[in-house]
Amino acid sequence: MKQAATVSSGRSQIVTTKRENRKHSFKNYMAALLLLAPFMILYLWFWIYPIVKGFLLSLTTGSYGVEGSFAGIENYRYMLTDGSFWASLGNTLFFILISTPTIVILGLAMALLVNSKLKGTTLLRSAFFMPYMLSVSVVGSVWVFILQSRTGLLSETLRLIGITNEISWFGSWGMGWLSILLATLWWTVGFNMVLFLAGLQEIPDDIYEAAEIDGASGWAKFRYITLPSLRGVTTLVVLLQTIASFKLFGQTYLITQGGPGTSTTPLVHYIYDIAFRQWDMGYASAVSFVLFVIISLVSLLQYKLMSSKK
Repeated sequence: MKQAATVSSGRSQIVTTKRENRKHSFKNYMAALLLLAPFMILYLWFWIYPIVKGFLLSLTTGSYGVEGSFAGIENYRYMLTDGSFWASLGNTLFFILISTPTIVILGLAMALLVNSKLKGTTLLRSAFFMPYMLSVSVVGSVWVFILQSRTGLLSETLRLIGITNEISWFGSWGMGWLSILLATLWWTVGFNMVLFLAGLQEIPDDIYEAAEIDGASGWAKFRYITLPSLRGVTTLVVLLQTIASFKLFGQTYLITQGGPGTSTTPLVHYIYDIAFRQWDMGYASAVSFVLFVIISLVSLLQYKLMSSKK
């Protein structure tokens, strides 16, 4: 009888302990929920709700300020035959093609320079990164001032050294994209330099010392030590730059206004024109949602690649 009473008492104590653990866990969950509630409310309101609202708006037709009518997938169907949409998407892809390799290579070269043991590299590091802290409106204004064909800083400087040929930076397709690329390089390459610099500083010095003992040249150390060690950082920089290039707008809007014609109009600039010049919010939302899907797929690719690197 005593043994049965002891077993019953032990079971009762276990049940009581489990009940207390559940209460304690419930209190912890409630405390965590209360602490996360302000962030979750803001996140749902400013991030999730606009995505859902934008998708629902893409299923309607009508001008801004006028109640739209349901159109189903008509906007997406029209998008397939819209030459301006495909042209702006092509412009965006072209910018990705010319900007991503240039920024990656230049960012790596700058990181190698400031990571060297030369004097003045601290000043160079600050100078290279400083433009990244500026807003796109300031960057656009600065480069318009520099590249104006007659009164720009570059034209005045060339005139002082005897070069009087007038260069029209915004008058042709090639020069327009070159001016946008120069402004983007000056603005964003410093951030990529910092990422590469962090990767360079993670490489142990012992590896380079062992390579020097084996008689490896500078190029051999760069090819067989530096580049393989920076593979993960390079993947990150390429994908971040690709995502940023999909959202190109400020440089084209401020520097070339999408011209000449629409030859430098990227996808976001085209969305702006549809929404705030043609006032077609339904179709603009449809194009925006397609861009959102494209960027999401690229972000998913980034996650998969970075996970495989780990």
